[in-house]
Amino acid sequence: MSLLVRSTRTMFTAALVAGLVATTAPVAAAAPPGQERRPAPPQRIELPDGFQPEGITTRGGARAYLGSRESGDIYVANLRTGDGRVISRGDGTPAVGLKLDGRGRLWVAGGDDGDAKVVSARTGRVLADFEFTSGAAFVNDVVLRRGSAWFTDSQRAVLYQVTPGNRPTQQAAVRTIPLSGAWEQLPEAFNANGISTTPDGRALLVVQSATGYLFRVNPRTGHTTRVALGATTLPNGDGMLRQGRTLYVAQNRDNKIAVLRLTKRGKFGRLVRYRTSPGFDVPTTIARYRSGLYLPNGRFTTEPTPTTDYWITRVALRRGR
Repeated sequence: MSLLVRSTRTMFTAALVAGLVATTAPVAAAAPPGQERRPAPPQRIELPDGFQPEGITTRGGARAYLGSRESGDIYVANLRTGDGRVISRGDGTPAVGLKLDGRGRLWVAGGDDGDAKVVSARTGRVLADFEFTSGAAFVNDVVLRRGSAWFTDSQRAVLYQVTPGNRPTQQAAVRTIPLSGAWEQLPEAFNANGISTTPDGRALLVVQSATGYLFRVNPRTGHTTRVALGATTLPNGDGMLRQGRTLYVAQNRDNKIAVLRLTKRGKFGRLVRYRTSPGFDVPTTIARYRSGLYLPNGRFTTEPTPTTDYWITRVALRRGR
């Protein structure tokens, strides 16, 4: 066999092997339909200029509802995309803390107007308006429990209970419950602020901003006892969010979240950790969506103008907390 033939045959064999290797090389498999990687959620969600947010609420989904303490507008933000819009134009009175119920109704605390509203989350229409007092007041936050909405008043040592039945009308039952027991109302100070329920659902939890104390409240009588947290206090305590036995408390001017672990009845608790973010500028209230906590920034130390920036900050949860 000539050298030329042997060389040609060797080259042909090498090319054949290379072709087989190329055709049998592994190819990266495409993700199955519906299992594509989700884009990372935005860490900052812009709100309308001059909005002055206070409360935030969700109900399992990506939609978060926020109230403006300046205009009373209600804004809905998509926590996945950052998009949003105003769904309800306010009447110029505050919309502070708010909660969304299972019927698509937003229960909205009215701040120094001394009232509360119920707003349709779908249409933005005001369904009912409850006047609690005509005197000095700051109706601040709200929690839903066993068919009633419970509101705090930062200027009065009371809670307001609204029991609407199937339809929230002006004639719904409204009860004013004086706080007694361990509660001491401080003059010229911000008192009752954030409100939640105990893990067993039998009582309410209220944080007193001025003292940093957390109280357990009997919803029937208004009798209070201090929750035993050891040496931990919660100064500037604002909105609260409870998930099981974990209670998150926004400490607004401290720019941090206290993470507490409570006993079932809510009589005792311990500090697990503090969480903070460089995106905080006086965070006021807390909502959760998937693996993140979302807090609107009230920016109380910044002069509010029609062009002042406001936003929501996302804080990633650690191992579900």
